[in-house]
Amino acid sequence: MKILCVCGLGQGTSLILRMNVETVLSEMGIVADVDNTDVSSATSERADYIITSNELAQSLEDHAGKILIVNNYFDLNEIKQVLSACIN
Repeated sequence: MKILCVCGLGQGTSLILRMNVETVLSEMGIVADVDNTDVSSATSERADYIITSNELAQSLEDHAGKILIVNNYFDLNEIKQVLSACIN
């Protein structure tokens, strides 16, 4: 399973989201390839799931991967709820 964590520039915020997604997945016992990138690059990358904000999700509507919306990239509980609803 491939998961992309996406922010506007693909550096700071998406890296934080990536680390938090990896933490949550580990707690859930799920193995996945998690990467972070910017919204422009994400359009051409293969992924099963894309985790991003509501604002950026609109730019990724045509992507084959399932878009998962997270409002607070620092909230491990929210990330877990979003992942649990889609992956298991």
